[in-house]
Amino acid sequence: MAVPILVWGQTRQPQPPAPHHAVATRSSSPSHTSDDNVKNDLDSCRIHQVTGLPGSHQFASDFIETIASDPKDPDLIWGLTADLSNQVPPQDQAMYISKSTNGGATWTQVARIDSKYFDAKIGEGLRNGLIVSPGGTYFVITTQQGAFQVIPQPNTSETMVKAIVGPRVPDTPPKMSITKKAGDPVRANVVGMTSDEKHLIIGYGYFDLDPKMFSYHKDNDGSWIEDGPLPPLPTDMDLLSMQFDDPQKTDPGFLYVGTGDQVYLLNRRTMKWSRIYGVGADSAIHGMSVVGGLHLAACWGIYNPSGPGTVRRLINARFLLHRTTDETGPNLRAYSIDVDPSKPNREVVTSLTGVYTSEDNGETWKRINDLPEEEFRSAHFNSNGTILVSGIAGTFLVNPFSNACTPHLKVRNK
Repeated sequence: MAVPILVWGQTRQPQPPAPHHAVATRSSSPSHTSDDNVKNDLDSCRIHQVTGLPGSHQFASDFIETIASDPKDPDLIWGLTADLSNQVPPQDQAMYISKSTNGGATWTQVARIDSKYFDAKIGEGLRNGLIVSPGGTYFVITTQQGAFQVIPQPNTSETMVKAIVGPRVPDTPPKMSITKKAGDPVRANVVGMTSDEKHLIIGYGYFDLDPKMFSYHKDNDGSWIEDGPLPPLPTDMDLLSMQFDDPQKTDPGFLYVGTGDQVYLLNRRTMKWSRIYGVGADSAIHGMSVVGGLHLAACWGIYNPSGPGTVRRLINARFLLHRTTDETGPNLRAYSIDVDPSKPNREVVTSLTGVYTSEDNGETWKRINDLPEEEFRSAHFNSNGTILVSGIAGTFLVNPFSNACTPHLKVRNK
């Protein structure tokens, strides 16, 4: 039986998922790429693989865990990668901060973080935080060893790293067994900074049923000084995501925090917590965006804004979860969500089963089929409408909203 189906990109016969090394893309290392090559790929609806990130290029070292825009220049983006493969000697393992001025096609290393500032043995390399000061004069990262201020130096191998004071594992037995001992630094996770660079909020916790959040202010010498803990959250679940309600404000009034079960809102004037209405029970909120309202990437599902302090789950969206079987459904295990600031009707979601885009406020979604069959964790809209996506299989530039990517009808024999 012949069945017409819609595919993203070029018309081609269905094939089994290709391994990572077999993806037909151009190299993006500085010696082999040009802006014209990248533009040609994207204008032709071809994915463009990014290969110029620092590190060994062993397993997951080309995965950008966190993509951050410069606060003053949205076309300047920064990425945090972790080179932690067991094929790399422990003394050579490192995290890297890199910058890109062309939407992520090429990258320049600006800082190398030595292995003494993280613990690769405890789930490092999948959920580290990154905050960028204007122009990248310094950064704040979070790791299993706490939070650190990273100050690039002319020689990128001699990065200055300053510890930010945080909580320690107490002498009293934790609620759950953890892989740390009393006196060790508590893992830092979510981090946010006000646009005037005067205030910092960092979340801490390691699946120990005791999450904590602390506020900081900047000292005259540029160091971060602890102000004290925020009021306890109304949950004992791990902290997974965080955003101010208006990141451009110098003193935003509210703070959203996504946890292993819900989304909570802190009124920074009254210092009271409340819960966002509409989120399902036991929804791990892996990522969020506040462009045009609160958008959530959860396990399992996507939530879009429906009013002040409320969201709605997209239960009618039919994500193509497995392209080889045409299995669809709304139960997407999502890791990140980003909204195009210039066209808020456009969204991108990364997930366990790939990357999906929408251009009608999340009512319908298309799967980017030409990416490797792998999980993707981070995504970023560039000002020209292209999207940088990254996951275990590596980092790619895509342009799903170009005219060349208009869906085509084809016939597949069943």
